[in-house]
Parts: sequence; structure tokens; C-alpha cells
Amino acid sequence: MFLSEQDQFLSYNGEVLVFQLTKPKHAKEADDKAMNLCVRRMAFNRDTKLFVQKSSGVFSMGASHSKIEIICCSCTTDSRTGIILPCILMKKKKRNSIKYFLLLLHSSNQFEPSFYFKLDYELKEDIRLFAGPSLLWRHANKLFYISSNTCVVQSAPVHLSSVVWTGEIVGEGTVVLGIRTACLPETEDSDGFSVSDRAIWGSEFFGYAIQSQKFLTVTCFMPHAYSRVVSSVYVCRSERLRKQLRISLVAITHKNQLIWFQNGTPKGVCELPYEKPCSVKPALTSSNDLLFAVSFASGNSCVIQRRDSLQVASKWQKVKCVLVDDFIGSGSEQLLLLFKDDSNTDLLSTFKITDLGEVNYASDINYKHDVPAAEGLQENGLLTVRALETRLQAGWTSVRELQQHLGLQKRVILESCRALRDLVEERTHILPNSKEVKCRRWARSLLNSAKPLEGLVSLWDDVESPPDSLSKETSPASEVPEHFTEELWQRVVGDSLVVGVKLTESFCLSLSDVSLSLVTDQDFSSISPIIKCQSKIIKLNKAFSALAVSSSQIEPPPKKMKLDLHSNNDLKKEFPKRSSRIQLDGAKTVTAVTSLSPLLAFHRVCCVVLLHARKQNNQNDGVQQSKKITVLCGKILLSLEDISNDRYSIKLLRDNSYCTGSMEDILAVLAVSVRFSFQIVSCDCTLTPVSSWLLGEMECTPFKECQDNIFCHKAGNVHGTIFNWALKNPFEGVLTIFCRNLTVLFQCLHSLTRVLPPSCSVKLLRSGSKGVLTEHLALALEREMLTLKNSLFLKETKAENSLTWRNESGKNINNAPLSSLLDTEEGIQQFRKKLQNEREESVRSMNQTMKGALYQKIALKIAEAQLSSDMIVWRLA
Repeated sequence: MFLSEQDQFLSYNGEVLVFQLTKPKHAKEADDKAMNLCVRRMAFNRDTKLFVQKSSGVFSMGASHSKIEIICCSCTTDSRTGIILPCILMKKKKRNSIKYFLLLLHSSNQFEPSFYFKLDYELKEDIRLFAGPSLLWRHANKLFYISSNTCVVQSAPVHLSSVVWTGEIVGEGTVVLGIRTACLPETEDSDGFSVSDRAIWGSEFFGYAIQSQKFLTVTCFMPHAYSRVVSSVYVCRSERLRKQLRISLVAITHKNQLIWFQNGTPKGVCELPYEKPCSVKPALTSSNDLLFAVSFASGNSCVIQRRDSLQVASKWQKVKCVLVDDFIGSGSEQLLLLFKDDSNTDLLSTFKITDLGEVNYASDINYKHDVPAAEGLQENGLLTVRALETRLQAGWTSVRELQQHLGLQKRVILESCRALRDLVEERTHILPNSKEVKCRRWARSLLNSAKPLEGLVSLWDDVESPPDSLSKETSPASEVPEHFTEELWQRVVGDSLVVGVKLTESFCLSLSDVSLSLVTDQDFSSISPIIKCQSKIIKLNKAFSALAVSSSQIEPPPKKMKLDLHSNNDLKKEFPKRSSRIQLDGAKTVTAVTSLSPLLAFHRVCCVVLLHARKQNNQNDGVQQSKKITVLCGKILLSLEDISNDRYSIKLLRDNSYCTGSMEDILAVLAVSVRFSFQIVSCDCTLTPVSSWLLGEMECTPFKECQDNIFCHKAGNVHGTIFNWALKNPFEGVLTIFCRNLTVLFQCLHSLTRVLPPSCSVKLLRSGSKGVLTEHLALALEREMLTLKNSLFLKETKAENSLTWRNESGKNINNAPLSSLLDTEEGIQQFRKKLQNEREESVRSMNQTMKGALYQKIALKIAEAQLSSDMIVWRLA
């Protein structure tokens, strides 16, 4: 049997179907009256290593003064039975009339006409067959489709330049992926776009579901920037996880590249060996290797193998067709390459079956005398594998030696950095001994413990102490309550990683010195183990559901409380409008925010979370002693897979009139946001438009957990902004905005000024309202007075102790009565000596000295208290 250019090949259930148009041999006037569509089922015989014909079928068509052609064929699902059947699209052209009809091929080789339709133009662009059976094509930059259920040509409401894929998506049915002209914003001047902007935004990627007639969000497929270069796509996998679509696909581009996308993110790229790629097909082999067969317009083909990376595994030239199926019946897929051979026109005479592994059959191999050759090849292969194993072992030994050498260099560099830091800070550097070096190696194995670290070398600015006093300096860490952290959590907000540690209500450390640090658990030679991050303290007032966010420098803790905080009613009477300013039994959360992108470069990162604080101890001499402590809170794991699955993403959704979400999600948004407070004063009208603006135009809803704060659901850049509106009186209030950046802030203020009366004044508060800062200033001044009082009390105590000691040494003088001393000359001399001693003691008490270390501590505490007061005065100015 001879082949022609009109023949079509299709793989189906491990067989190769060959469709041909022939004329009846014995029919009269066959040239004008009839035409036969023949199908032959070819199966591969593993004994003869050749394709043999299993069965055949014929479908006769009238062809009086008509031209019949095979347009395309594919395997589609019959919607009536759900069975996948071969489907053939035929064209019958007669003068000015063009008729198209679809045929289904059953297992009995019987052809069944499915439907037909007529057009006044020919189908030439982006013709696709899909489930139904249905047909889709593009004409005049419009999308048309017809199915066996309706048999009516319909058009989709989209103007497109190309169709790159058509298939089934979980939960969406049949989906069309294509490229269309981008809809630029109306406010933008199209003439002002640069060449690069036009190249990217001139077109965009789109997805259209035919059954539901809606457009899909295409960010899970690929970014819009690739729409300009993509020519064909194959969706390998689609699934829904937590109501979100997960897509894995490969795309070939006009730049001769194959790109692997996963959930809209490019994961790999490979340069193709030939130009003008036109289609791609996947194949899963017996070794679980995923292959991509790429066909080119020149008749060449190549196979891309996906293991650790995408790479060209093999390539061929003069390929007529590439099919993917289980042709040898092994349970896995193979590639069938049909080559062009002008010298041999027999059916399937020149072919190759391969999976780039154990399976390799070709029509030009003589298998009659291949047994001795195979044995010799096996023996040679065994010797080659042994030689390669030896070379690999030698190479691995060299790599380990190089790693040890690099590790030694890294330890020397780190120790040099510590020595330089000690030199700058005028501290004595102590070289680590062998025990400390070993301790640093196994210190990371203690990460599963939730107790404070003891006896380890500190990486922060703690005062260096001699080895003898090491246990004394680290003792405060052991005095910290064992269970003072309730929860350790992490969230991903945009390009930021937020790590939070919730502290217990009994945590009595000074909040002015609490911070978090993140340290990588792995040894990365290219980055520092300490991750740069910004710490914030967030207090949640449970009694009034209010949040107060501040940076690491916050108000000094009060020494005395003049209000009765045990009675909520008394407190509400005293401060009815300012309940959020008084921290009652609020839970405290410390957060650390760092950039997410550098961490994802290592695919999987384990970080240790350390909490640093200063513990206050009241000594017997009246002076407060503070010591820095470092406590291990736990560890966090971060991987690209978790980020892709939105495991740590925030989920703040609108539920009727409230915004629902976990408290960790709210705290994460507040941690990455910048806080701005504005005082709004109106002279001649009330400020009710502000509330209407928040609930109306900004589409805000209050949190269930803290109803004083409201979340903005409006689409656009302002989405995710948190507001807090507190009215002091009907004509004055404070609006606090938690936003991502200044751009969002300006958008909110621009929208607000349009609804406020012209007489309103809006003033930026540097840190909260004036009343809050006044309270903070009072507490800071009180702390400053107590610090001065404690310092003077320490000096007086030292003087009194010294005077008492000296008086006890002269008890023999004090025991005599005064009247008896003045009766005799000797008594007068003794009284004069006593008076002189008392005068000298009084002078000594006035000129009391103290040790330099004690004076340095007192001066430092006084300076810190004064600096805190000065900072609050500056904010009030």
C-alpha cells in the first residue's frame, strides 16, 4: 500500500490508525461519483519488530463534482457514552459551497457521522477538536465553535490573535488558552508607551471556559509578559487545592525555547536545537521520566528530558510524524517517529520506537543476529559502569576534601569577624577552645528544645565575660519562665515573611528591649547565617478588642498606676473614648519581618527564631539591674512548595458585615504595614462623612476579633489597608491608616479629601494622638524622677552605712553622759575630741565617692530615661 501527502496518522490504544482517501477500483465513473475514506489499524509485532495490519474499514462518500479532503484527526470524548474515540474532520468543497462534517470511528471500524455545517470560507487557522465531539477554529481574529449537542456555529466574545491550547481543566470544563490584544487603561496615553512597553503590554494571555462562557484568571498559567513569544502550550496537569487552581504546563516560544511553568511561575527553560517549533507532546516513560517531544516546521524533532533541569536528550531530522502511546504493550508510553523516505513508500516502513531508555526499536536494525552482540554489549557496559563508578568515587573524595577546606576557611573568616568586632568595641577577644568549636557544631541539634540556650557563644552584642563568670552571666536566661511563649507562627504577605511569637500574659520583661532574630539552620557559604529583619511589638487588648502597633521603641512601662485597673467600669468612666490606650490583660506578640525572595533562592530553608529581651531585677540597694537574655522560641521551615500551595498565605474574607480571618493573619498584615495617624477637625459640621466613606466607597468591614479596626475590600492597590477611626467628639477624630506604602496612603487621602467638607483640617500626627503622647510623656517623666531618686538613695545609703560603721568604732566615747564630761578639764578635752570627730564624719559624708563602674551604670540609666522623655517631647512638638 502506498502513502500520499493527504494521509493522516493517529495513535489510539497502542495502535496506529492510518486514514487515506481512495477511489473505488470497480465503480463506473468513479472519478466523479464516489470517494472512500479508508482506515487501517496497525499494531507493532514484538517478534518481527514490524508493524502489521490488524483490521481495516471503509466509509464511502459521494463526490460528484466535489473535492474531498481530510482536515485533521484527533481522539476526543463522546459526550453520549464518555468513551474516547477517534474523530476525523472532513471538508467537501463544491463550487462556492464548503461543507464540513465530523466522523467518529468505533472499535468495529464503522464510521458514524456526528454533525455537519456549512461556511462561506475555508478553515485554515487554529483548528482544534475537543470533547463532544466539538470543533473550534479562528477566523478574522474571532473565535468560533460548534458541538454535536447544538450543531450550531457560535462565537465567543473575544478578539484573539492565536489559540495556543484547547483542553479540559478541572472544574471549568473545556478551556481555550490564547493570545489577544491587551486592553490598555483608558487613562494611559498609548503614544507615550516605549517600544518595550508595547512589546509586553501590546498582547496578553487569556483563558476562556466554553461551557460557562466566562474568562479565567490566567495568573496560574503564565505571566502576561510571555504572551508575546509563546506559540504553543500543553497543560500537563490541572487540579484544585483549597478552591484554587493549580496548573503545570510547558510552552514553546518563537525564541526557540521550551519553558516549564508551575502555578504561573517559570521553573525551567531549555534552548531548542532547531528553529520554528510548532507543537509539543508529553510522554511518561517506564523510568518515570517526563519527556517532551517537540516538532518543528522544517520536519525535524527533538526530545526534552525533565529531571533536575530541562535538557535536550535527542534530536532527529526528516521526521514525518511523532506519536505518543504504549506501542509495545509495556504499560508505559513510548515515542513513535515516522521518517520521510522517498525510496520506500510502504506503510510504516521507516520508523523508530524509543523511550530514551531500555526500549529502542528501529526499522533499519537487523534483529536476526543480535543475541551475541547483545551479550558482548552487556559485558562492555558492565566494565564501563565499573570504571565510571571508580571515577565517581574519586571525584566525590575530592569534593569532600574541598568542602572541608572551604569549611575551615569559613570558620577562620567568622572568627576573624568576631575578633574585629571585639576590637572595635574594646573588648578582650577570647579564642575558642576545642570544646567550644565542637559545641558550635552540635549546637544546631538543640533546635527542637524550647528552653533558653545556656553556655553557648552569643552572636549578639552581649558583654563578653571571662570563662569563670560564664555561668553567672547566663543565669538570667534560666530564670525566665519556661512557658512564656504561647505560639510561634509564620505568614507570607506579598514579598515579605512575617514570623510572630505570642507571649503569655505573665511575661514580665521590659517590652522596650524585646526583639526577634532569625538564624538559618543550614550552612550557606554565600550568605550570613543571621537574617536581616525588622521587629515590631503588637499588643492586643482583649477587653476592648483594640490593637496598638508600635516599633521596637515604645512607651516606657508605668511604675505606678493611679487608676484602678481591676475595675473595668471605673476605667470606662474615666476614659470613655480612649479605651485602646490603656493596656489591660492584653496578649503581646512580637513579630519579625524580612524579605522572602532571598530565602526562596535556596528552595528549602530552616530558620531558628531567637527572642532577645532585657530582664529587670530590683536589687536591695534600690537600683534596677537589667541583663540581656536570649531565648530559643523554636524553628520555622520554609519551602517553595509550601509557598506555591499558599500554606502560609493570609486569608481575610468578607462574611456578611464582618471580615473573618485568624488573628495571625491580622497581625501579619499589621506587621508589614506602615502606620500613619491623622487628626481631622471640622469647625462647622460633624465628621459623619468619614464613617460613610469607610463603609461605602472604601468597602470596609470590621474584624470580628477587633471591631475597632476595619479592613478595606476595595479592589486595587488599596485592598488590604486597615483603618481605625476614633471620634474624640462629633467634630474631632483621629484616623489611623495601616498601609503597605506611601502610594496607597496618597490614594486613600485623595479619596478622603473629596468627601470631607472644605472647612475640615487634616493634620499628620507623628505618633498617635496628642492625648496618647501626653500620657506617655507623663510616664516617661515619672520614670526619670524614679531613676534620679534611686541614684540619690544609693549614695545616701552608702554614706549612712559608712557613718554608722565609724560611730560603732567609737562607742567608748558615746557611752559617757554629757554633764559628767563638762565637770573636769579632761572631760572637756574628750568632748572637744568627740565634736571634732563628728565634724570630720559630716565632711566625709558630704564628699562621698563611689566606684567607677557603679557611677557608669547610674549615669547610663539617667541618660536613657532623659532620652526617652526628650523623644516624646519631640513627637509632641
